[in-house]
Amino acid sequence: MSCELSDQELVQLTEEQALELASRSTPEEIAWVLLRLCALAQARKKSVEASTPSAQIPPYEKPSPKKRAKKRGRKNGHKGQRRAAPVAIDEREEHRLTVCPDCGGPVSASRARRTRIVEDIQQAEVVVTEHTIHSHYCSACQKRVEPKVTAALPKSTIGNRALVLSSWLHYGLGQTIAQIVSVFNSLFHFPISPGALSQQWRRLAEILELWYEQIALEARTSAVLNADETGWRVQGQTYWLWCFTSPVATYYAIDPSRGSDVVNRFLNECFEGTLVSDFFSAYNPVIVPGRQMCLGHLVIEMRKVDARNGSPQWQGFRQTLGRLLHDAMRLSRRADREAADFASKRSRIHERLKYLCAPAYHDPDCQRLVKRLWKHRDSLFTFLDDPRVPYDNNRAEREIRPAVIARKNSFHNTSDQGAWTQAVLMSVYRTLRLRGCDPLETIADALATYIETRILPPLPRVRDA
Repeated sequence: MSCELSDQELVQLTEEQALELASRSTPEEIAWVLLRLCALAQARKKSVEASTPSAQIPPYEKPSPKKRAKKRGRKNGHKGQRRAAPVAIDEREEHRLTVCPDCGGPVSASRARRTRIVEDIQQAEVVVTEHTIHSHYCSACQKRVEPKVTAALPKSTIGNRALVLSSWLHYGLGQTIAQIVSVFNSLFHFPISPGALSQQWRRLAEILELWYEQIALEARTSAVLNADETGWRVQGQTYWLWCFTSPVATYYAIDPSRGSDVVNRFLNECFEGTLVSDFFSAYNPVIVPGRQMCLGHLVIEMRKVDARNGSPQWQGFRQTLGRLLHDAMRLSRRADREAADFASKRSRIHERLKYLCAPAYHDPDCQRLVKRLWKHRDSLFTFLDDPRVPYDNNRAEREIRPAVIARKNSFHNTSDQGAWTQAVLMSVYRTLRLRGCDPLETIADALATYIETRILPPLPRVRDA
């Protein structure tokens, strides 16, 4: 019966399935299904807007991804590649036969042999250390003093390496707390509870807050800064995760606002570089020395309009704009920017944009895009003036993707304190990754220094390749 179908099953019916179902239904049932479809369409129109985060859109309402135009893997005939052989061999085993594995008959003595190297992981070992702390009396200070144990935070029974590993799995790799507890209990035989992990992660974030502030400072003083935002949930409410990233630093901030005040508050009127972003209106009021709008979003917008608009005026406008963007991107790849013809071609790009926006279009999509192009005409081709500036916002998109994966796994934060901890530790781990640093060794060593001296070492610089 058609009335027994759920809403999701109903919207996913193919044409053949709908016809077959209609043939087995009464007119009253068909009328009832049509009313349900109209109600679902109205609800979808109200719930799915341009500002709706991707995580809040049902999977069956998202468009199907396009097939890859390029075949996966390398081309035929390429040079083979495999894992590098280990430097040292820890164990050796001999494998001989006494009978044939096929018929069970006797076999001759070995006349040939070959070697095969296998690398595996044995059961992880947990080291339990009892620290005997001697107390001494200082006659100069007139008080008793003790040496500090740098293997763990004060009053904590969880070592620094276990603490950093657990936080890296959650904030660096996006694993859930339940998964981390399961790994520690089953693989390491290290009993731990979700509450203990959350408490220790908060303490770790408080210690690394200085690095968090340093990351923000380095992002503000970078020559090129990419920015993007995505939906987030805190205590069941819609918040926004902001990402500001440069080639060597990524700063995350979780805020209930999606307005320009967040960007202004972060930049703090001290940014002197070029801001790269999409066309979201929150970036428009921000005053910066340079700006580059993402041309990739323009290309995606044109493809979406192509799917529903086949008017001759749109097709002509779309073809002209596509050629203009393609020529500008190709011009930016030239290494000889000092050549005489480069400046003339760059000027020609701007003239072509003016010529494209000059006519009076009657197609609504053409009017809308012309208005956007003319509004941002001074921010579309900044990458032709500065080779450090990209023509897209891919850097921010790539840096925000790990946060999106973590959001899909862990869903949300249950408090503002948890959201702050999330922002701090994600920023630290992503920045260390950009700088080629081992997060476990780097943070564990920094914690030992902090416990000993109460001073956190400086944020590591980019490691040489």
